[in-house]
Amino acid sequence: MLSGFKTFILRGNIITTAVGLAIGTAFTALVTAFTTAFITPLLGWATGSIGDYSDAVFEVDGVKFFYGKFIDATIAFFITAAVLYFLIVLPMMKFQARMDRNKPVDIKASMRDCPRCYAQIPGIASRCPQCTSEIEPDQKALEIAGMLPEQQVQEKV
Repeated sequence: MLSGFKTFILRGNIITTAVGLAIGTAFTALVTAFTTAFITPLLGWATGSIGDYSDAVFEVDGVKFFYGKFIDATIAFFITAAVLYFLIVLPMMKFQARMDRNKPVDIKASMRDCPRCYAQIPGIASRCPQCTSEIEPDQKALEIAGMLPEQQVQEKV
């Protein structure tokens, strides 16, 4: 029973997730501190408010609504999201696209609808497996798959 738990805890995905959460929490605290220390006073100065508006409040029937704290949290969220997107997500997507560039193409991945029965068929198909009607293969899919007649002649030479 404990060996299964030990295997679960020491698996790479769990440790990576835990490290990611710890770093994310520290990063969120950093962005929140930056927002509170710099952005909020700058916005207060730019809008003509006096001092820090993070303590701004309005009252309805004796109930206080701290809208300044919400504005601070919203700004911190957008800064965090922008930094994560531009410094982590976007570079990883570009890196992944660069790594996938030389991967072999799955010729069945390009799907289209049969013009007669509207079943999903591969783009290179010349006959529908559902209604058995003959259809013209998609030229772009044939080109990607290297199945155009001129491509096949070059391979034989």
